[in-house]
Amino acid sequence: MKPSNSRPSGGGKNPFVHELKLTMTEKIKIGLMSVTVFPVRLLLVSFLMLLAWPFAFTASLGRSEFAIEPQSWWRRFIDLCLRAIMRAMWFCGGFHWIKVKGQWVEPSEAPILTVAPHSSYFDAIPVTMTMCSIVTKLESRSIPVWGTLISYIRPVFVFRSDQDSRRKTVQEIRRRACSGGKWPQIMIFPEGTCTNRSGLILFKAGAFIPGLPVQPVILRYPNKLDTITWTWKGPGAFHILWLTLCQPHNSIEIEYLPVYSPSNEEKENPALFASNVRKLMAKALDLPLKDLSFDDIEISLSHGPLGIYDDSSLLEFNQLICRLGLRAATTDRVLEEQARRARKLQGDKLGLEDFAQFLNLPVTDTLKEVHSFFDEHGDGQIDVRRYVIALSTVRRPTKSMETLKLAFKMYESEESGEILEEELAGILEIMLGVKEVRLSSACLTLGPDTGKITYDDLLHYIQQFPYFALDCLHFKDHPRDFCAGRSQSCNGQSRSKDD
Repeated sequence: MKPSNSRPSGGGKNPFVHELKLTMTEKIKIGLMSVTVFPVRLLLVSFLMLLAWPFAFTASLGRSEFAIEPQSWWRRFIDLCLRAIMRAMWFCGGFHWIKVKGQWVEPSEAPILTVAPHSSYFDAIPVTMTMCSIVTKLESRSIPVWGTLISYIRPVFVFRSDQDSRRKTVQEIRRRACSGGKWPQIMIFPEGTCTNRSGLILFKAGAFIPGLPVQPVILRYPNKLDTITWTWKGPGAFHILWLTLCQPHNSIEIEYLPVYSPSNEEKENPALFASNVRKLMAKALDLPLKDLSFDDIEISLSHGPLGIYDDSSLLEFNQLICRLGLRAATTDRVLEEQARRARKLQGDKLGLEDFAQFLNLPVTDTLKEVHSFFDEHGDGQIDVRRYVIALSTVRRPTKSMETLKLAFKMYESEESGEILEEELAGILEIMLGVKEVRLSSACLTLGPDTGKITYDDLLHYIQQFPYFALDCLHFKDHPRDFCAGRSQSCNGQSRSKDD
């Protein structure tokens, strides 16, 4: 697979990782706050959340999930009480004042609010201030106390177990957005997951499919110590809560940008609409665009003996197969079937038309891009086995050994079960996302024939080295100190920065 010239993620910090480093002074402050302020704040926050529950429960009685009723005086009173209680809860949590910029518009002017960046459960602050509806998974309704509060704001529930859920969710968003302001505004976090606010990742199209005006809303947490961020790799939910409640004050800024009305072209193309709103919000935030999405998280955070080293080309490949609908449609059974068919070809190369037939897809510009990824010699011919390995890698990045086993099935000799050195190197190049791999001499002498190896021998070898990719492989043009700090190489020699 051809390495990408530029990293799709926009380079720099991984948006799905949050590293929180505390100085000794900060540790002492947190220690003191933990035994003084933290217990009081936690008690008050818990009390206020429990206090809000009967109000939300009462207001939700007898309401239809599919129709909006006229707002009676007592429901309006409950709504005011809930806003006051929730504001008091955030105050007790250290959010003493909330800076708001811009003007929040009426539902009739902009039925959808798009909020970014999404980085924490503290992003619920603007939701409780506006009591807008949100899009959330159905399971959240069963969370004690909090589930009742969520149900009160009439969310659009996503049924994760329903394969048709995405279409139904979009239909419900469209139905509410086109009600002429009768339904509450829908507040949507179009990134679809939490990041560390180092950039804006790709927006999902759901908020933009109705083709109606949206009001972008941007969030900032201008705190010296970032205890707010809760993303895929970093402090857990309670750890974040504890550290945040131990801060003397927590700052948040909410800025309502002017309403964005889509052009006719954007109404016809939700992806373009989403992209343009994202660019506008990134400019207002002074943040870079990162061409990553929820589907890229596992690839970006891959680890283990054969964890992805350079995800640039694999992320780009993943975006292409997502556009073709191949990622969602690829199961373990599909991979096994494609591997079986690829083995039958015995390394015979496929042109674009044959590749399209292999995948049972029409020839499109996107398919041409996928095909060109594996066109090593620029002759319009590819080894489809390399495509299957790449597909397995991005489809299940946490199961690299299963991908390796699948690759062996396509390449191994029927008699001995061995594959050649250059074949293994090619497999690892794709799985690791690097340009060229050289195997250590020790690795190549495991099999009965020098330069060949079986899956079982390689598996046993990898199990001995937790950092197999770092210690036992050599990448073309990698930095000299790439393996620095490892105590042992595959040749049994110590390695240091000066080697």
